[in-house]
Amino acid sequence: MNFFRGVMGGQPAGPQPSGAETIQKLCDRVASSTLLEDRRDAVRALKSLSKKYRMEVGTQAMDHLVHILQTDRSDSEILGYALDTLFNIICNDEEEEQDESEDAVTPIPVAGKHKTVCTPDENAQKQADDLGTQFTDKFIQDSENVTLLLTLLEEFDFHVRWPGVKLLTALLKNQCAQVQGIILVSPMGVSRLMDLLADSREVIRNDGLLLLQQLTKGNAAIQKIVAFENAFERLLDIITEEGSSDGGIVVEDCLLLLLNLLKNNSSNQNFFKEGSYVQRMKPWFEVGDDNSGWSAQKVTNLHLMLQLVRVMVSPVNSPGATASCQKSMYQCGLLQQLCTILMATGVPADILTETINTVSEVIRGSQVNQDYFASVNAPSNPPRPAIVVLLMSMVNERQPFVLRCAVLYCFQCFLYKNQKGQGEIVATLLPSTIDANSISAGQLLCGGLFSADSLSNWCAAVALAHALQDNLTQKEQLLRVQLATSLGKPPVSLLQQCTNILSQGSKVQTRVGLLMLLCTWISNCPIAVTHFLHNQENVPFLTGQISENLGEDERLVQGLCALLLGICIYYNDNSLENYTKEKLKQLIEKRIGKENFVEKLGFITKHELYSRAAQKPQPVFPSPEQMLFDHEFTKLVKELEGVITKAVHKSSEEEKKEEEVKKTLEQHDSIVTQYKELIREQDAQIQELKEQVASMTSQNEQLQTSITQQLSQIQQHKDQYNILKLKLGKDSQSQANSQGDSSQVNGLQTEEITQLRDEVEELRKQNALLQTQLSDKDTLVNTLRSEAAQTAEGSAGGPDNTELLKELEALRSQVQSQMTEIHTLQTERQELLKRAEAGPLDSVPSSESSTDTAPTAELESRLAAQTSETERLKEEVRSLSESRAGLEQQLASATSTVAILQTEKGKLQTEVQESKKEQDDLLMLLADQDQKIHSLKQRLKDLGETVEDEDDLDARDQTDDDEEEDEDNED
Repeated sequence: MNFFRGVMGGQPAGPQPSGAETIQKLCDRVASSTLLEDRRDAVRALKSLSKKYRMEVGTQAMDHLVHILQTDRSDSEILGYALDTLFNIICNDEEEEQDESEDAVTPIPVAGKHKTVCTPDENAQKQADDLGTQFTDKFIQDSENVTLLLTLLEEFDFHVRWPGVKLLTALLKNQCAQVQGIILVSPMGVSRLMDLLADSREVIRNDGLLLLQQLTKGNAAIQKIVAFENAFERLLDIITEEGSSDGGIVVEDCLLLLLNLLKNNSSNQNFFKEGSYVQRMKPWFEVGDDNSGWSAQKVTNLHLMLQLVRVMVSPVNSPGATASCQKSMYQCGLLQQLCTILMATGVPADILTETINTVSEVIRGSQVNQDYFASVNAPSNPPRPAIVVLLMSMVNERQPFVLRCAVLYCFQCFLYKNQKGQGEIVATLLPSTIDANSISAGQLLCGGLFSADSLSNWCAAVALAHALQDNLTQKEQLLRVQLATSLGKPPVSLLQQCTNILSQGSKVQTRVGLLMLLCTWISNCPIAVTHFLHNQENVPFLTGQISENLGEDERLVQGLCALLLGICIYYNDNSLENYTKEKLKQLIEKRIGKENFVEKLGFITKHELYSRAAQKPQPVFPSPEQMLFDHEFTKLVKELEGVITKAVHKSSEEEKKEEEVKKTLEQHDSIVTQYKELIREQDAQIQELKEQVASMTSQNEQLQTSITQQLSQIQQHKDQYNILKLKLGKDSQSQANSQGDSSQVNGLQTEEITQLRDEVEELRKQNALLQTQLSDKDTLVNTLRSEAAQTAEGSAGGPDNTELLKELEALRSQVQSQMTEIHTLQTERQELLKRAEAGPLDSVPSSESSTDTAPTAELESRLAAQTSETERLKEEVRSLSESRAGLEQQLASATSTVAILQTEKGKLQTEVQESKKEQDDLLMLLADQDQKIHSLKQRLKDLGETVEDEDDLDARDQTDDDEEEDEDNED
């Protein structure tokens, strides 16, 4: 143990060994000792030397330490020493490498010299970083080492888990991508690390947050796994437990991890929104009346929270996801809470600036949110709209530069795709809406536009340009604005005042802002171009600016003047005789030169600040002097530069030919549009006729159903009639037997026989009446049958009425079968009547010789029974007659339906013939037009012009239609 006493600071006996020798002996002891205590003491000694002799320990002991991690899993103490030693040799953080008092070691000479511990300079720190990277590469060369480390993190022992977390964090700092790849393919690798957030020991949980921050940097796959491991829920719970914005450094670490998970990761953003986690952010932004004395940590936390909101609604996200998040933030009250901070007093300047930027992106492009923001009032007396208060800060040169940029961005986002808001801003400048007792947004913009501060000039010009962006109506309305320059002088238009200031030679920033405003104003607005050219001084001023050879600072102004003059050419409607397109091009060719003009026009896109402004909508500039370009203006330049160059180089003949071609194409498009409308109308008519046919078919089906029901009722009546017939046959047979018996009886009384004859005569009359009714109905049925036959003959040529003919044929067969059944019933009834007549005639001679009264009474009872049966038969015949009348009515309705269908069919056939003739005429016209277009295109191609095909035009039309539908939906 004397050896360890010497190492650990005891008094050595004899000469001291060098550091490399000591470390070599300790490594040998770790490799060769069989006792766990000896290995533990040796590893502890290596740990104490690892900070001072980082190179030697890392070079000689790393493999032995990894072997300890593999073999001595049962002893947590030696595992902790080994992990601490590896952390010391891999970590590059100076704070982590500071010696603790209990680990202090006596300096050991190296190669005869003492190594002094001092604060490293930049070179030493760079060497240390390189050393940590080299040892990290050596450790992760075998991926099993990282897997082993992940396995050790499952140990609950504090002395194993905490050093393991710190070691893995150091590995990720040095070689992030490689370690991420190993963890990603390791089974349950990320899940094991997520368990650190559930550790009850705050030290391990907090270091676990730092580990996950490093793990999720720049790796979308790991970010998704961490998010689906319920990271959002756990992190938001920790933030709430720690006091939200009033919490400490742990809240900051949680917010940084959330930013890593959500930034540029659309999948996690969608998961965060659908999990209703946006609503849980609202309590973070609750502020009181007294906002003074915020701690630096609270400012940092709130700043990160605002950045988290901005990540969800960033303009770089997909429009659909951004709109969905904006809607959620409005519905849950988060936007209202942010506006409360915006109007609160005592809020630190940097938090206020970031809040303005956050509100800007929450309302950008969302009509509902923009309308709400327009309704927000500042708590002043009298209350003023929040927009007015913000604009007052923007045009105030005493306000911080970043705050003025934030207000400009907020105003731009408020007007982005918001034609309603643009109209409200422009309306505050019009004479009929100006209120002298209150300050409006238009007054503030005009004041900033003509103030002595060049930054205010630029901001006001850009803000006013956004009020005109893609809005032809407001461009024309702004031409009505009149300004009173001084007493006793007539008012001048805003357009004229802008050009007057431009010609006075003010600062470059002011002139750039005014030129951007003028270019935005007159682009795609021929009326504004006419107003601009109507001033005789404007064109000479522009040509003079472009033709001069000025310094480097004036190049941008020359390029913008060239752009403004090019817009005057491209959107010129030739309403002014002195400044037509052709005359302006001749002026450029004489005074400037076409090549020189195009070169000056290219100065805009070649400027170093142009590309920076084109990257993102938010105006971010390091200094006020570099604030020259607006993001939306860069889009306008990109759109117009090519077409202006082409317009300047075109000759008058080419323009005339192009106009002729355009007119021809427009005529062709109008003709095609008319034909398309005609075809649409015909399609609508055909669809309407199809619906009528479908309704008639359904009615026919209903009639068929009713006929089926009637047939079933007839069948029931037939069954009942058969039963009655059987009963009547039995009664007639018994009556015949009784008549045979009565012939042997000695006579009936004469009066009774006469009475019976009268009753039989009455029955005969009734039978004759029924036969007359049946013959009338037979005649009616024959008439209906002949009409149906004529209808069938008239409609036999129409293939579309085949189904209706089949249905009529079925109805005929049903009527025929019913007629057969009625004749059968009539025949049976006549037979019954003959039997009834034969009965009384046969009984006359026997009655004369009969004197017995008992058989006569029996005969009378039987005759009464026969009479009742006859009455029943009458009732049955009457019911059958009613059923037949119903069938006749159904047949009549079916016949009328067939007639209606035949009429409709004739109309349809006529319309089809007419539409065929019209389509043939259309085809002939289209063929002629196509031939003309083909010849014109060929002439254009021969002249060297680029001609678009019809597919490109159709695609463009479709795109325009889709854009109009999107704008209508957003409105």
